[in-house]
Amino acid sequence: MAFDFHLMSNLTAAAEGAEHGASFWGLFIYFGLVLAIVIVALSLAKKSFGERVFKARPAQLVEQVYLFIENLCLSTIGPHGKKYVPMIMTFWLVIFVSNFLALFLATSPTADLSFNLAMALMAVGYVQWEGMKAHGVFGHLKHFAGPKLGPAFFIITILLFCIELISEVMKNVSLSLRLFGNIDGGHQAVETMNGLGMHIGGLEWLNIPIGAFLLPIKLLTVVVQALIFCLLTCVYLGMVTSGGHEEEGHGDHAHAH
Repeated sequence: MAFDFHLMSNLTAAAEGAEHGASFWGLFIYFGLVLAIVIVALSLAKKSFGERVFKARPAQLVEQVYLFIENLCLSTIGPHGKKYVPMIMTFWLVIFVSNFLALFLATSPTADLSFNLAMALMAVGYVQWEGMKAHGVFGHLKHFAGPKLGPAFFIITILLFCIELISEVMKNVSLSLRLFGNIDGGHQAVETMNGLGMHIGGLEWLNIPIGAFLLPIKLLTVVVQALIFCLLTCVYLGMVTSGGHEEEGHGDHAHAH
């Protein structure tokens, strides 16, 4: 009981600054809670493999999530997309659990812009790394310049390279702001609507939580925002790795014959 009391006290203190994002230690506590939930859920799923139908439901649920992520990677990235399932699965679990906690707590890791920006930097940085592995450093940089236009259009090629480079950097902003805006905006909307339900008709004891009516919409946002982040990461990976892995696959196929 003492542990629970101190934990809830820390969570409440961390949420006091929700309008401007949680403090460093508050965010650390929330992220630790997310990791604990993910680890416990995966442990239960692993333990229930091979059990009877009723006891194997955690394993079946995790299996469905895995198949969903695997299908997302294969259909978006290509036949070589299966190697990216662990990375995309990690993003999905962290974002989904964080968003789900946002339904019940005053804030969550994904309601903090710095946390979302860190995940975006990891995702976009991983995309660049895979692009360089597939095509080499210069080959990966070459695709930013667009199609070959010849020496006469050298200035246009430079402009295209600068535009594509800026666009690549802005992917970090797009991924982080979209997730932050939807999760933090949901909190702000609930708080505003709850404020409208206070002291209705001048009765101080009457407090109607009108914001609870937004729960179905927020529940949809939990799933959609996790899907969008993972889907866009898969799209970025498919754009920078398709050619190199296709050539590698054809080479392996010919070698096998």
